[in-house]
Amino acid sequence: MINRSRFSLYAQNEAVYSALTIDLVHRCTVIDMLGLVTLNFNKLSAWQAQPGRFRPADFQRLKDSGITVFHPAVGYTTGDVHASSSRDISGWNALIAARGDDFLRVDCAADLQRAKSRGKIGILIGQQNSEHFRTVEDVDRFYKLGQRVSQLTYAHNRIGGGSSGGNDTGLSAYGAQIVERMNSIGMAVDISHCGDRTTLDAIEASKKPVLVTHSNCRALVPYSARCKTDEAIQRAAARGGVVGVTMVRAFVRTGGATTIEDVLDHIDHVAKLVGVEHVGVGSDVDLDGRDVRIRPKRKYDLDGIDYAKKIFDLTEGLFRRKYSAADIELILGGNFHRALSEIWAASPA
Repeated sequence: MINRSRFSLYAQNEAVYSALTIDLVHRCTVIDMLGLVTLNFNKLSAWQAQPGRFRPADFQRLKDSGITVFHPAVGYTTGDVHASSSRDISGWNALIAARGDDFLRVDCAADLQRAKSRGKIGILIGQQNSEHFRTVEDVDRFYKLGQRVSQLTYAHNRIGGGSSGGNDTGLSAYGAQIVERMNSIGMAVDISHCGDRTTLDAIEASKKPVLVTHSNCRALVPYSARCKTDEAIQRAAARGGVVGVTMVRAFVRTGGATTIEDVLDHIDHVAKLVGVEHVGVGSDVDLDGRDVRIRPKRKYDLDGIDYAKKIFDLTEGLFRRKYSAADIELILGGNFHRALSEIWAASPA
């Protein structure tokens, strides 16, 4: 029998979801591969400096989102990037250590499910710029600090070209060394912000799956260099990679009303192009959205969405589009779980 009942997710909220949606999200290990715990970085700094300021209500709000594992990577691009990245990771380590009942640092594939089974919020430490790798040996140093994902470029750097600036000469010889070391040590290569040539070069250079943690399809947003071409998606998928679809307005649709339906169009496109096994979630937003903090107000957010419930809205939409429960589980986390397990596995001697 199919339970077609609908329920309010929160007693104080008017939004209603099907029992299928609520049950599926609650049983899944949901991985947001660019999931920000908060975009209020003053609040985050306060939590990290004084973990007691992270209150039970803060934890419950993260739990209520349905997201099990957050990858809260940011991109440092100016000043001493090595020092900034070190401070960022140290801050996460301090908060996780002090609030061990609430958080679990994800160091290996087993930790993804461990966070779920223990009722904790998994934190997957990453960076959105690999400029902090001043030498190949720095990959090892940051791995020991807990970093498990690194986006190769945010803009142009020693490793390769970014999607902005038009200076994409491809993956450099040094960049190839960094990719090789990341492969061997078990750190995921992220190409979300890479330019087109660097994107393809990195996929070719990597012996393990390459991730697009947060990007969309250029076929649907033709003038966005931040979105990936069909060729890039196909090549990444052929090597076992996964594309995390983002919910940032400019990468979802060019002009006009932009809703969760347009996000679902990107999932549909990837699934039809390379298979449902190669699409996931990389929302690139926290539980409040971006526009609430921007003055003068600019429109980054989708229309008609409460980002605190974005996983439930997405799941409801996937059911509406006739995806099976098994396929939705893959999209919500199973695909990234599979890819990360392969990436983090020990390389053959």
